[in-house]
Amino acid sequence: MSRTSIHGEWSSRLAFILAATGSAVGLGNIWKFPYITGENGGGAFVIVYLLCVAMIGLPVMMAEVLLGKRGRSSPINTMRRLAKEGGHSRLWQLLGWAGVLAGFLILSYYSVVAGWALAYIPTLASDTFAVVNTMPQNEIAGFAGSVFENLTGDPLRLMFWHSLFMVVTITMVIGGVQGGLERAVQFMMPALFIVLLVLVGYAINTPDFMKGLHFMFDVDFNKFFYPDDNGFSGKGLLAAMGQAFFSLSLGMGAIMVYGAYLPKEASIAQTTAVVVVADTLVAILAGLIIFPIVFSNGLKVDEGPGLVFQTLPLAFGQMPFGSIFGTLFFVLLALAAWSSAISLLEPAVAWLVETGKLSRVSATIACGVAIWLAGFATIFSFNIWSDVKPLSMLSGFENKTIFHLIDYLTSNIMLPLGGLFIAIFAAWLIKRQIVANELDTSPDTLGFRFWHFLLRYVAPIAIILIFLNAIGVLS
Repeated sequence: MSRTSIHGEWSSRLAFILAATGSAVGLGNIWKFPYITGENGGGAFVIVYLLCVAMIGLPVMMAEVLLGKRGRSSPINTMRRLAKEGGHSRLWQLLGWAGVLAGFLILSYYSVVAGWALAYIPTLASDTFAVVNTMPQNEIAGFAGSVFENLTGDPLRLMFWHSLFMVVTITMVIGGVQGGLERAVQFMMPALFIVLLVLVGYAINTPDFMKGLHFMFDVDFNKFFYPDDNGFSGKGLLAAMGQAFFSLSLGMGAIMVYGAYLPKEASIAQTTAVVVVADTLVAILAGLIIFPIVFSNGLKVDEGPGLVFQTLPLAFGQMPFGSIFGTLFFVLLALAAWSSAISLLEPAVAWLVETGKLSRVSATIACGVAIWLAGFATIFSFNIWSDVKPLSMLSGFENKTIFHLIDYLTSNIMLPLGGLFIAIFAAWLIKRQIVANELDTSPDTLGFRFWHFLLRYVAPIAIILIFLNAIGVLS
């Protein structure tokens, strides 16, 4: 069966790898992974996270690319087409809708957080953090915190940077697959890797590098499963799985729609493996940079979402030519965020174009403006709505603002559920021979059988067990 996407396709296998890596590598690695690791005990969380990536994330990512490549359209129409092709219920297209909705919600707050990175560019360029060189050690952490709180406490500043980020995102997506998406990621990711390696070199020379290294890789499962006096907790497991899905952009339609643009001759297994390795490497490097700086400057590892904005600037403030490196880093952080943002916007845009009612320009602007407006809820969560806790009556949700609720809903519920049903559809409902053909292999090879086993049994069972624990059934 030969289908082509009406939106075009990537110019090469390398273009897909860069685009998919750009989708996966972003704020999830550099902003979110370190603080999630800090909140869940360090080394044990890293081990569980890596297992989730290898045993669940990689197989599901291959399946999502496979579905996209076979359907050759937006996630909504891909699932509708593949369900019809296999004689299955039309309700499977709801999986496509759920992915598009997850991407919409994630981008609504992702854009706000990316706006923080944009805001820090002029802050670092003006050498604001150089003053820490003259401060007593016990005042440095407080200074970094006050700069960050001044930003998040000002809704007008956040609106400006959020708006700027969305305008650029919309502009890039308007350009189409090769003219916009591909061109945008061609130089972003190599440059980000170079800067990360430079910063790892700096972190190695901090006083507490070994302490940060031990925090990341020393494994204590007692702290992971028994974080307090309330007995066994599966919170860390859920967080690790949610982070694996968030970081790899799974279950949100992005990877499926990128798979729809994959050249026919490209190997799904090889390209996906490269993307997963690159994504995981960036997350580990980010931790190796941030945790030594955290300990060296007397900060707490469980600072939460602001961790990267309160640690790295301190390093730049003390580095030779720190203002230059700092400015460059936050420029590249913003660029990495944009490479992910365009993949979150693309599924909804692709579907609107496929309806035949809107041009790509109109569809992109319509989706972009809707997401921009939704982002105001996250902006206000950090200031004028900081006391609004919509689900405070529920245990475990007492302190969750609108921002935290959207983050929790998408990362810990929508993305894993999306991955669960992607695994079920690809492994149970599509004929084994068809799946093997899409992977350009034989269903009798050891590699295919192992992947199919992970996708059929391991990934679904792991997701279901963690969900049962999350809702208290196994507690």
